[in-house]
Amino acid sequence: MKVPALIMAGGKGKRIGLPVEKPLLPFLGKPLIEWVANAVKAAAKVSELHVVTSENTPKTEEWCRSNDLKFVRTDAKGYHDDLKQALGKLHINSPVMTVSSDLPALTGGFLDKVVLMFEGSLVDALTFLVPLEKRMEIGLSVSSTYPFEGAFYCVCGVNVINGAKIFEEKLSEQALITSDLEAVLNVNTLDDLEVAQKTMRVSRESAQSAGNI
Repeated sequence: MKVPALIMAGGKGKRIGLPVEKPLLPFLGKPLIEWVANAVKAAAKVSELHVVTSENTPKTEEWCRSNDLKFVRTDAKGYHDDLKQALGKLHINSPVMTVSSDLPALTGGFLDKVVLMFEGSLVDALTFLVPLEKRMEIGLSVSSTYPFEGAFYCVCGVNVINGAKIFEEKLSEQALITSDLEAVLNVNTLDDLEVAQKTMRVSRESAQSAGNI
């Protein structure tokens, strides 16, 4: 199975508190969204890529144009409404993966695993959650929580949903817990940005050292 992927990049990014659009925040020399787009393009299980924008992110649309990325503008009414609008405009009525534009540690391999897990789940919607303590352990903020099986988690921003059933009142859903760095490094604040960059540097240096052994 291959699925289309949507990078959700239309929010206001209020918690960042800067005039720069959140998807375009510099992260280790590249905009946040570029890290995410590169991961999506590297995923063997992704068939096509679209960036979901809004009137909040006109500069992100310019970035998409200059990087030959397709985008679709929505009304910025929230994740679910924007997703429905984007799927309608793109005429997608099959499973689709949604990815937040603030996950710079994502890799194609991680996204391929996400699609494979959805394939084997037999549900309409699959979401990935991160333990609160994992974010706190490396110094990342916990601004919103998601209750699941008697505990609270952070939503990491990676989901797969059956586009054919997006307008139905009730979907069969499943949540999976992951502590993988690809999902944990979600940037919500300026402090998160600093912590995530340091964490990525250390992770990359460790990987390079291991490769030289």
